[in-house]
Amino acid sequence: MADMKAISVDTRERMGKAIEALENNLGVLRTGRANPGILKKITVDYYGSTVPVDQVASITTPDARTLVITPWDRGALGPIERAIRDSDLGLNPNNKGDTIFISLPMLTEERRKELVKNAKNYAEDARIAIRNLRKHALDEVKKLEGVSSDDIKRGEAEVQKITDEYIGRVDQTFAKKEQDILG
Repeated sequence: MADMKAISVDTRERMGKAIEALENNLGVLRTGRANPGILKKITVDYYGSTVPVDQVASITTPDARTLVITPWDRGALGPIERAIRDSDLGLNPNNKGDTIFISLPMLTEERRKELVKNAKNYAEDARIAIRNLRKHALDEVKKLEGVSSDDIKRGEAEVQKITDEYIGRVDQTFAKKEQDILG
């Protein structure tokens, strides 16, 4: 049964990473409030290297609808502004000389529905990843040697229980984000 325990621990660890990936993807989606996380996927061409914007500037939220980006090197101001403008976030950065201000417009109903649709796609990708991990774990359980068929059935039931738990976490994470977007 020690091998079943290892399979269980490994499955939980891998499914936990699928949840982390979902949370990272959902963190980029904009809700009605300013959040530095929406710039997470923005990369800047900084002296020939492509780096995330948060590695070349500080990002603050002085109020609920404004992001302020202060580059550590003034030479990064133009590339940061360009990267934000060229992104698919639909944001219009305003360069104030040494700082970039981004005023977040109110989300329209249409944009909110589009964001919920994107969140739903991220959640479905996480469910698929978890089901693939379940398949992998079930294959590992079936490959165990010197284990009775009853123990294999218990192992399969344990893998299914873990899968159900993590699918539930995906659903909860999605429901929370959907509420944030629509609320």
